[in-house]
Amino acid sequence: MEGPERFPRLVSLACHDLRTPLATVYGFARTLTRAGSHDERTARFLGMIEAAAEQMTVLLDDLGLAARIMGDRFEPVLRTVDTLELVPGEDARVAATGSGAEVETDPDALRGSLGAFARAALRYGPVEQVTWAVAGRSLALSPVTEAAAPVVSGEQQRDLGALVGHLVVGALGGTCVLDGEHFRVTL
Repeated sequence: MEGPERFPRLVSLACHDLRTPLATVYGFARTLTRAGSHDERTARFLGMIEAAAEQMTVLLDDLGLAARIMGDRFEPVLRTVDTLELVPGEDARVAATGSGAEVETDPDALRGSLGAFARAALRYGPVEQVTWAVAGRSLALSPVTEAAAPVVSGEQQRDLGALVGHLVVGALGGTCVLDGEHFRVTL
């Protein structure tokens, strides 16, 4: 295998191979945490190790997904879902309004992408809350401040999740457009 198609394969292999040592670190941190009887400082450090391992898992998942898309090996798991259900509900700083429409898409990949766009708007805004306004197949994230706009739109490559989000939306046949303080995703 030569040329540009080789790099996505290399990245996929690296992501796969990094999972084993990461799982070991995470597993031992969880085991030690559950064992209890640690002083406050040690317990805090173990919690930090667990949180970092969870964050690394998400980053590896994103990187692996990007490599599959760029290497033309992305095979979306299509299911019918209401677009309002795609907006991540885990973060209290991310609200949702409106009404959705049924679409056939890969809900897990798309939900992760929408969550990444929202986190980028929050982090780089910085703002305390963002809202997804859902209108059928169109989802609009706001506010996307002037500081966050180049990151959320993918113009500045500073956030892996947002960059992978653009790849996912495009691979699923959708579009992303920055419109003032609104970031619109159309499915």
